[in-house]
Amino acid sequence: MRRRKRPTPAELGLTATEGRVLTSLRTPQRVQEYVSALPANFEQGGDSLRSVRGVLRHREAHCLEAAFVAACALWLQGEPPLVMDLTATREDSDHVVTLFRRDGCWGAISKSNHAWLRWRDPVYRSLRELAMSYFHEYFNKGRKTLRTYSASIDLRRFATDEWITSEENCWDVGAALDDARHYRLIRPAQMRWLMPPDATVLRADDIVQYESRDRKTARKY
Repeated sequence: MRRRKRPTPAELGLTATEGRVLTSLRTPQRVQEYVSALPANFEQGGDSLRSVRGVLRHREAHCLEAAFVAACALWLQGEPPLVMDLTATREDSDHVVTLFRRDGCWGAISKSNHAWLRWRDPVYRSLRELAMSYFHEYFNKGRKTLRTYSASIDLRRFATDEWITSEENCWDVGAALDDARHYRLIRPAQMRWLMPPDATVLRADDIVQYESRDRKTARKY
């Protein structure tokens, strides 16, 4: 199965209904629209990492759960299910995007409750270029926090019941993304030159797509 370029939904263990939803997302743009329209998973019941099936069932997702869905949808269209992990300083959350290529350039499908860390057009010549496109607006508490990016991670290395059809949280796959090789975006000496976001940028950052029970939770995602 891991060698199949374009598997059927049944071969991935998906039901007919699940397959219809995902195979209808025929382009990266349609995949992005779908994951953006999913309400944010604010993990009110505790930390979660739902599989593709779990996301379709609960109809909500955070960034990594949405990345699973996007990667699976691309795989069903004959594209490799690739993701990239972005890591931040301890005071901020990491982020995961789904990768695709057009004409030799990288783009990304990405879910965020903020405007900044979303879709990227396929115009980036390298993964580093793509990762750097998130650098300026990746901040928390007035500090730019993005520090590393991973190599592309092919989710076909994992069994489909670990991230597509699992009824449990997919912690092992999440841990593997954390353990993947990462590359530094900036040198320590460059950190002193980083300019904090100004008041206008901070006001814009206060805009979120989905509200939570409290503002702090909504802004976290």
